[in-house]
Amino acid sequence: MSETVAEPTAPLRARAEIDLAALRANVRVLRARARGAALMAVVKSDAYGHGALPCARAAVEAGATWLGTATPEEALALRAAGLDTRVLCWLWVPGGPWRQAVEADIDVSLSGMWALREVTEAARQAGRPARVQLKADTGLGRNGCQPADWPELVDAALRAEAEGLLRVTGLWSHFACADEPGHPSIAAQLTRFREMVAYAEERGVRPEVRHIANSPATLTLPETHFDLVRPGIAMYGISPSPEIGTPADFGLRPVMTLSASLALVKHVPAGHGVSYGHHYVTPGATTLGLVPVGYADGIPRHASGTGPVLVDGKWRTVAGRVAMDQFVVDLGGDEPEAGAQAVLFGPGDRGEPTAEDWAQACGTIAYEIVTRIGTRVPRVHVNGAQAG
Repeated sequence: MSETVAEPTAPLRARAEIDLAALRANVRVLRARARGAALMAVVKSDAYGHGALPCARAAVEAGATWLGTATPEEALALRAAGLDTRVLCWLWVPGGPWRQAVEADIDVSLSGMWALREVTEAARQAGRPARVQLKADTGLGRNGCQPADWPELVDAALRAEAEGLLRVTGLWSHFACADEPGHPSIAAQLTRFREMVAYAEERGVRPEVRHIANSPATLTLPETHFDLVRPGIAMYGISPSPEIGTPADFGLRPVMTLSASLALVKHVPAGHGVSYGHHYVTPGATTLGLVPVGYADGIPRHASGTGPVLVDGKWRTVAGRVAMDQFVVDLGGDEPEAGAQAVLFGPGDRGEPTAEDWAQACGTIAYEIVTRIGTRVPRVHVNGAQAG
């Protein structure tokens, strides 16, 4: 997991600047949206590429009372770094580090009987009860327990609880289409979730939290908030879907700004091929700028010919193919110096493209744009000290 990188004394080839003040402000906005519910800050996948530990700490400073991770390794790293906030971890495979999670007081998600068997054995070995949350598949068809299998899982969990091997701390699920306003699956899943929660509670489960709301549901579906909301991408200032609104519509600010220093600016004649395959040929005499990041840094190759970049105050477009370590922009005769900043994306309020602009250019979603930025690009965390 990334930690804060000190400000360098020499220009960086590239940097992903992470504004922790923006992240804290976003958490406060999301808490206000879900007033009455606790907030779980989802910091999986190195906080969606933003650096898990600094972002987790900033989220907790802003009032998050839970942290969410996919893998147990991510959860254990939070504990190893000294974060004692409640942590839920939900993506397990057989043979996972169940005992370490139990001993670290991490809430573990169970979707089937194999997981219940493994966590109860880990609890026996650890000599302490496991904190578990039962996940219901209410229609996403991914992880989670099917309704037909729910009674077996609930009843087995209650028996283990009676033996002192575990404590059922939560009941939860995940939406398939909350980012598509009015999609019929939203109401269907919410109804199914209420039914499955009711069954568990009638059998004797007393959860600390019931939760189903992801980022879009936190922003637009107050009836889904229950005891806890789990914003992920929204916490980083990116809208989960253009269909439900822009970040600004919700009072959110993008947290990551990705930039690089031009490695070269040169004059070329008309008819000059650019990058592999010569998919771009200069229409006239021009200047080219070399941006020293490529698909090894997480810049999508699908952005070849389409990705937007702000250089010298103007939007430019990736000229030709994105290569492993670099790409080219046609500067149209402008002559910025080598070392000038090229901003690939940021909040957008200084004229630069946004992650959503890159998503549109690549035919993907903004989640992928930020999470794919590679480890070769240092994360530089700014505004880490919260004002008193």
